[in-house]
Amino acid sequence: MNPEFLDHRLTEQRNPATVGIDVASSLEIVDQLHAQDATVAHAVHQTRRALARTIDLVLDAFKVGGRLIYVGAGTSGRLGVLDAAECPPTFGSPAGMVSGIIAGGPAALTGPQEGAEDDAGAAVSAIADKGVTGSDVVIGIAASGTTPYVRAALLQAKTLGASVVLVTCTDPPEELTGNCDEVIVAKVGPEALTGSTRLKAGTATKLILNTITTGSMIRLGKAYGNLMVDLVATSDKLRDRGERILMEAGGVDRVTARSAIEAAGGAVKTALVMVRLDLDRAEAERRLTAASGVVRAVIGDPPPVVTNEKED
Repeated sequence: MNPEFLDHRLTEQRNPATVGIDVASSLEIVDQLHAQDATVAHAVHQTRRALARTIDLVLDAFKVGGRLIYVGAGTSGRLGVLDAAECPPTFGSPAGMVSGIIAGGPAALTGPQEGAEDDAGAAVSAIADKGVTGSDVVIGIAASGTTPYVRAALLQAKTLGASVVLVTCTDPPEELTGNCDEVIVAKVGPEALTGSTRLKAGTATKLILNTITTGSMIRLGKAYGNLMVDLVATSDKLRDRGERILMEAGGVDRVTARSAIEAAGGAVKTALVMVRLDLDRAEAERRLTAASGVVRAVIGDPPPVVTNEKED
């Protein structure tokens, strides 16, 4: 018979490899944490098929004007909001195409909101405030698989016809998985510091969310080879990146690249088609639209990779 204090959730169990971490030196702590972190990528890889199916769900939603909405509490919620915030500058996606809901609201992004993760009513209200429909995909993030806020949000989204996905690091309860279109379970095992899911579980979650949005955006045509051609040059860093992309993929100098991007209204993808096919902006945009935004279908294969490595 198991002692009553034992928890069936992997994220709440003690890790036998780190029971002496409280008396370890700083270097030993680093080594123990890194040894645990080294197992995360493999655990995420084991979810590859569920991840691929989730990318397809999100892609289908995007194609009909639907959205991807993350829901989480604490670290999980912050990671969802972070991934959503990174999509517009990376992929030129419109505001709201990917967004995040965090238990406790904006204040929870920078500080703890005790009890927010238990407020199922607030989760239902948040889904209503988002105007979730059957065109959307709602992804709940709950390392332990049992967060009431996330569970309520997913169940409410499902009743509205949305596709729902759960991202977790332990086997979730059947009453929740039975209502999900997909479940991604990255079994990273017990944390180095018992229950601190901002560690391995948080790292696994970041990898998973990165994969979902990057994969769906690539499938949507927001990359040319491995170049982020759908970025919009709105900062010095992005302007430089856009110019370098156009120089490499378009075979032009920086002055020409800068001029083309300006003529394209800051849209690197449009500028690339303009340069490669010697077109004006309107015609470049028309051809991209006809090709569903896929650059390769308009101008052919990207150039080979050029590296900075020097020959011996």
